[in-house]
Amino acid sequence: MPAFLTRPRRLLPNGPIDAVLQLLVVVVAYTLYQNTRGLINDQLGASQAFANADWIVSTERLLHLDMEGGIQSFARSVPYLSDASSLMYLNAQFSVTFGAMIYIYLRHNEAFGFVRNMFIGAWALALVGYVLLPTAPPRLVPGLGIHDAVAEMTKVDPADQTSTVSKLFNPYAAVPSMHVGFSLMIGIPLAKLSKHRATKVFWGLYPLVVLFVVMATGNHFFLDGVFGALAVGISALVARRLGQLRPHAWKFGTRRPVPEGAAS
Repeated sequence: MPAFLTRPRRLLPNGPIDAVLQLLVVVVAYTLYQNTRGLINDQLGASQAFANADWIVSTERLLHLDMEGGIQSFARSVPYLSDASSLMYLNAQFSVTFGAMIYIYLRHNEAFGFVRNMFIGAWALALVGYVLLPTAPPRLVPGLGIHDAVAEMTKVDPADQTSTVSKLFNPYAAVPSMHVGFSLMIGIPLAKLSKHRATKVFWGLYPLVVLFVVMATGNHFFLDGVFGALAVGISALVARRLGQLRPHAWKFGTRRPVPEGAAS
């Protein structure tokens, strides 16, 4: 094998070929997830989405968990907090998440296989949720008085069918909340992998910050976040089982020697 394909291991733990393969796996899986989640954006799905949202509202009120309006009012009362929440909502799911995955691959490669498998499992579960339980977000439910903070900040209406945004957007893909799910799948591993107390605390609190953000912007109910956490819990159990089957590649922790001929 040419030397240039094996030399840069100080930067790429398993060499450039493995890095490209892992990138392709994640990009293909995420692209399938993003494109598939728009399949239920139709009139029947819309009708069911508002019925499901009403059920969530009723359940939250019964359990005294209906906090979305109060959280948004608080965010709007603090200067710049609502806009900051909107910016984080727009960037956290992609920029922060995939930046963190790249960091894990480069600096904690022994944990990457587990995290990657967990993400793929959670994406699959989320798609099942979007098809079986289409749900309108709080900002679309009449009578709640919740604003679309992101649209107010960006001046872009995602419901405008003439915009490019609408072609990549499904307003009823709210259950489970993958903003919360993504934050858990990078926050918990990075908190465990961090060596310094400050970074442990930061990543430990990150999912709670994202939960606040999705409610402050009017994009998710509290129970959406709970369902997101449930999807992550199930996918983590699956990833753990896969790690037992291939500990050299998929177990979270110290990577064992790779058997000859095995791929990660």
